[in-house]
Amino acid sequence: MTTMPEMADVVRQQQEELAQLRAEVNAWRERYETSRTRAVAYTNSANEVEPLYTALDLEGSAGTAFETPGTWPFTRGIHATGYRGKLWTMRQFAGFGTARETNERFKFLLAQGQTGLSVAFDFPTLMGYDADHVRSEGEVGKCGVSISSLADMETLFEGIPLDQVTTSMTINGPAIILFCFYVAAAEKQGIPIDKVAGTVQNDILKEYMAQHAWCFPIEPALRLVVDMFEWCSTNTPSWNTISISGYHIREAGSTAAQELAFTLADGFTYVERGIERGLDVDEFAPRLSFFWDIHNDFFEEIAKLRAARRIWARHMRDRYGAKNPRSWVMRFHSQTAGVTLTAQQPMNNVVRVAYQGLAAVLGGTQSLHTNSMDETLSLPTEEAVQVALRTQQVLAYETGVPNVADPLGGSYYVEALTDKLEAEAEALFAQIDEIGGVVRGLEDGWFQKRIAEAAARQQWEIEQRRKLVVGVNEFVTDEPELSIPLLRVGAEAETEQREKMANLRATRDQAMVTSRLDALRSAARGSDNVVPYILDCARAYCTLYEIRAALEDVFGAYREPVFF
Repeated sequence: MTTMPEMADVVRQQQEELAQLRAEVNAWRERYETSRTRAVAYTNSANEVEPLYTALDLEGSAGTAFETPGTWPFTRGIHATGYRGKLWTMRQFAGFGTARETNERFKFLLAQGQTGLSVAFDFPTLMGYDADHVRSEGEVGKCGVSISSLADMETLFEGIPLDQVTTSMTINGPAIILFCFYVAAAEKQGIPIDKVAGTVQNDILKEYMAQHAWCFPIEPALRLVVDMFEWCSTNTPSWNTISISGYHIREAGSTAAQELAFTLADGFTYVERGIERGLDVDEFAPRLSFFWDIHNDFFEEIAKLRAARRIWARHMRDRYGAKNPRSWVMRFHSQTAGVTLTAQQPMNNVVRVAYQGLAAVLGGTQSLHTNSMDETLSLPTEEAVQVALRTQQVLAYETGVPNVADPLGGSYYVEALTDKLEAEAEALFAQIDEIGGVVRGLEDGWFQKRIAEAAARQQWEIEQRRKLVVGVNEFVTDEPELSIPLLRVGAEAETEQREKMANLRATRDQAMVTSRLDALRSAARGSDNVVPYILDCARAYCTLYEIRAALEDVFGAYREPVFF
């Protein structure tokens, strides 16, 4: 046992070592400041980065010196085995044209070794419009797959057993409707619904903040989210009811700290709404998941993911009283940053994506999408998406990176960045509380203005060449504008979908459709959970827009105030 005099000797020795290090750093800084450096901005997404990090930057913090993976507060990862137990899920985002065409792409990706599916919907579907709605004209199947009813969902997963694959669906405003289409499609395959596994994004708060694919006003939209928490906890226990998304916040122009803080603040709001409903936090919190953007600043992105896990664990246990360790654990999907892809010299995007994918893995992601080189120009071709998938496979099987959990843990730079991002996020939480919370901040445009300011600053840095982008403002060539093959989605998809919709309307039981939609309106006017009613509408082949319109009759439609 260490005696008090011995302990005093240890402390004295440490103080002497720090004093010596401080003197050495001061001497180094004098040499540094009299030396020439390159005339570029030494910044990450928001702040200037120091040229050197040492133990002095961790004074007052032990970093993660006394932490291990799989233990509180999960800074170093959520699994004790890291990736030795299970690699991250390789989940390429895919969808274009009709459900039939996307089904073929899904089967191609699974044959190439992809381990999970991720559905990209076209813009009409994202907004809750059928393919034959007047507002869908010219947009059907262009930026994703067109899904207007259970019939389309059945085609989308034909030949793909929904109890043997996990599926992620990136949709928000009408998320609850597409989820019900998916559950009904599983029933059609004869699969018990408690066996379906996957994720629906369903993060409506970030839509008002950044992406703008909404249907209903904020309060009824939040009711739908909590309805899913409640229903899924009992009926589809392996389904992630929400993917709380920083991705779109970052793509809209936020800094890494803003992405971290705004996303977590959204998450806390969902938790509070679930608790207000009377749900036990440990009933629904284990199925909450997250979705992060992996941008260009390699170390900042790794630190962001480490800080995110730590913040979530602490708040869930200490602030919301969660007792189940699964409620403390942040599970997340990552996607490389679409906003960093360039139309100029598009093959350079392969390199960008590889580094971003590496950062996601070093940050401990559970699931990863790597962008294709052509995605700034079009939906990806099979060749481009295969290269993107092979990027992950090389990372998983050839680099040795998955062999060690949190291999950058203990790095002075990474630990200091992790602490700094955590502190910046906590400061932003305090500001959000001061303005009255997330919903009030959205109604007043506070979040939207902060993101716009950050985006303007980043664009200015590029235009002033403080930030260099290879092939855009540096190393520019006179190559032809397009140097790779592109996928073109023609008008045939819209024609086919319109014909399919006409046949559906002519052959379904119209009396049942009317009855089910009336029952949904009645439930929406009251306080019943609406998931069973929407599921009944799906089973009757009510269309996406018919269900949206029934809810809109009760909830109204959202119109964004003018903030700028």
